[in-house]
This record gives sequence, C-alpha cells and structure tokens, in this order.
Amino acid sequence: MSSPPQDVIEIEPTEADRLVASGALLLDVREQDEWVAGHAPVAVHLPMGEVVDRIAELPSDRTIVCVCRLGGRSGSVALHLAGSGYDVRNLAGGMQAWVAADLPVVDGSGAPGRVI
Repeated sequence: MSSPPQDVIEIEPTEADRLVASGALLLDVREQDEWVAGHAPVAVHLPMGEVVDRIAELPSDRTIVCVCRLGGRSGSVALHLAGSGYDVRNLAGGMQAWVAADLPVVDGSGAPGRVI
C-alpha cells in the first residue's frame, strides 16, 4: 500500500461519527494490541496487513471510514479501497483525534479504553 492519499476525502471525527450513525462502516486498521487497548465501540477491526487478503469481507454498498492511530495507515488503506471501487473516507488525525473530540473509546472487554 502507498503513502497517505491525496485524492481520498479526509474527514474530522465528528463527521466520521455522523457518517457512522447514518450507516457507514468505521474500519479500524490498527494492530491487535492497539485495538485491544482502545477502539471506537462501533468499529470493525481489520489490521492493515490483512486488508488485501480480506477485502471481500468489506461491504461494497456502504461508505467506509478508515481509522488508525494518526491517519497515515488508514490513509493508505483508504487509497487502496478507493482504487478498488469502495466509497471511502479517511479519519484525519486517527484515533487520537477521535479521543480529542471526546468520542467514546472502549477496550477489548468493553470497559473505557485508551489509545496507544
């Protein structure tokens, strides 16, 4: 996958939250340890390294909002998905921006989480 895209739409956390509430899929592409420590409660986890092999698992009829820790990895995934015909957005600032916007984060057990 390539560097962060210039032609994928970057959105802020509040816009991502609004899109997800309207039916978009929030796709967290971080590694397992990052996911377990803290993720958005509504997110689906698919590590970046598995996206190419598991792309068929992603819905083609919904907008996908990609997220990682800061926005770089998710930007690369978003570019790949856009090139594969998906309607995709990248969450600018990643999970750190999500937390800064006071949006919820849970750990692997559903308790309050943290972004690492």
